[in-house]
Amino acid sequence: MAPGIHVALIEQGVEVWNEWRESNPRVEPDLREAKLHKADLRQANLTKVNLSSADLSMADLSMANLEWSNLYQANLVEATIHSTKLYKANLRETNLTMANLGHAVLTGADLCMANLYRANLTGADLTEATLYTAKLREAELREADLHRTDLREADLTQAHLNEANLTEANFTMAIFSLANLIGATLYKTNLYKANLSLANLCMANLLGASMRRTIAIGTNFIGANFYRANLHKAILIQADLREATLSETILTRADLRKANLSMANLRDASLSDANLAGANLTRANLYHANLEGAYLRSAIMPNGQKHE
Repeated sequence: MAPGIHVALIEQGVEVWNEWRESNPRVEPDLREAKLHKADLRQANLTKVNLSSADLSMADLSMANLEWSNLYQANLVEATIHSTKLYKANLRETNLTMANLGHAVLTGADLCMANLYRANLTGADLTEATLYTAKLREAELREADLHRTDLREADLTQAHLNEANLTEANFTMAIFSLANLIGATLYKTNLYKANLSLANLCMANLLGASMRRTIAIGTNFIGANFYRANLHKAILIQADLREATLSETILTRADLRKANLSMANLRDASLSDANLAGANLTRANLYHANLEGAYLRSAIMPNGQKHE
């Protein structure tokens, strides 16, 4: 069947389209480059459909089934994709600017280089999805599930990830500047060379996280849990680590100049060769902490005295 026939079918409405799909289960429809601007495709059966380069801007795809579909370079600007199934969908280089993907299922989806600027992904399931170099500036990801998601080199500047699950996700060289991660779970998350400067990770769970060479200048880590995390050579200048749990944490050669570590728990932490010049360690727990070779000039020690 020619692609034009498929377009004509879907233009007749979802009911006609779904009946035809049910009658022709082996056909994989071709809707590439289709003009479906503002189309009503709620609950449409679009599994394994080729929608590459299609114009779906402002279309309503709520609760539609797009599993295994091909949306490569499709235009989904301001589209409504709420509670939609996109398991293993190809969304590479797709434009999802300001799209509503709240509670969408994107498990295993390919979103490499996708543009998700200001997109709403609240409560979305992105488990094991690939978002390598994706643009997520100012995106809404509150309570989203990013378990084992690949976000290497992704731009999450000013994104909202409050209470999000980032367990075992890969954020190597990702940008989180000014992002909000209050209460987020980053258990065993890879943040190698990621930029978290001025981000808010208050009460975040970073247990066992890999933060080697992470840049976190002026970052809010108040009450965060870094138990057994690796922050070797991390840059934490002026970071706020008040009441943070850093027990058994690796902070070797970390740059903690002027960081606030008051009331932090550094029990059994490794701070060898770390730079703590001007840091505030008031009432911090340094029991069995390794400070061999650490630079402590002008640091305020646990007893309130300034180190010479």
